[in-house]
Amino acid sequence: MAIFRPVQTEFWTDVKVLEDMTPEDKLFMVYLLTNPHTTQLGVYEITPKIIAFEIGFSVESARALLDRFENHHKLIKYNKETREIAIKNWGKYNLTRGGKPIEDCLKKEIDKVKDLSLVKFILERTENEKIVEKISVYAGFDDTSTIRGTSRGQKEEEKEEEKEEEKEEEKEEEKEEEKEEEKEEEKEEEYIVEIVNYLNDTCSSSYRSSTKKTQSFIKARLNEKFTVDDFKKVIDVKHAEWTETSQAKYLRPETLFGTKFEGYLQQWELWKNGKTRGHNARPYEASGGYAQEEARRGIQPANNRGFAKSVG
Repeated sequence: MAIFRPVQTEFWTDVKVLEDMTPEDKLFMVYLLTNPHTTQLGVYEITPKIIAFEIGFSVESARALLDRFENHHKLIKYNKETREIAIKNWGKYNLTRGGKPIEDCLKKEIDKVKDLSLVKFILERTENEKIVEKISVYAGFDDTSTIRGTSRGQKEEEKEEEKEEEKEEEKEEEKEEEKEEEKEEEKEEEYIVEIVNYLNDTCSSSYRSSTKKTQSFIKARLNEKFTVDDFKKVIDVKHAEWTETSQAKYLRPETLFGTKFEGYLQQWELWKNGKTRGHNARPYEASGGYAQEEARRGIQPANNRGFAKSVG
């Protein structure tokens, strides 16, 4: 009995394992690869009762798993009469090295195998052709070229399967990307509705969030990484400046959210810093020195909204 059996770490990332196997299936697969009854050849005797005892399953569960792995996953062959099992990819991962000690061990194990068709099942996935020839001789298979041909055929089949798996993975990735894009679009639509509603509430207007032109201006700014709060700031500062003036007609999406958007946003920062008495307080009036300087330059407030005009 071997002290250990190698298990490929990629087992845990294999698409079939991730998508098709239950936690119970994964445990059972590792058990089949590493239990104390395994052999160098990959064909060994085991019964549902032994499986149940060693894993802690019921006998019925063990039988159901053997059937599932043979007929659904197609990863094993199990002979109920001889109670022998063969694991599909055993030869691919375990029969990779030759040498006299290995060959002697294989010869002894083959002499004990009752169902030699299980040996052929192992060889179909064995890539080391020297090992295939040796085992074929030990098992008494007359036409070793058939085994080699089958092995090559299996390799081609594996390649096709891998291609199909890659295609499936690509499809899944595309689906995930589409889902992400849909989520982003939904978020964007929500942002547009929120921004237009805020504009209408603040300016007593009735613009529609469904208008293509309005959407295009907002999307352009969102693509530039401006936030919903940035839009609200621009609406606030221009509403404070333009309402009840001839400029009030420009409190509209194409003006507020156009190419001057960033400049309006910077103006909000100045307006915020100068605001001391309510929404329409005069910007910058917190700085007395600045207000006096305006007066000296002949600039005075145009109205009670706090925006200046030149005198004269």
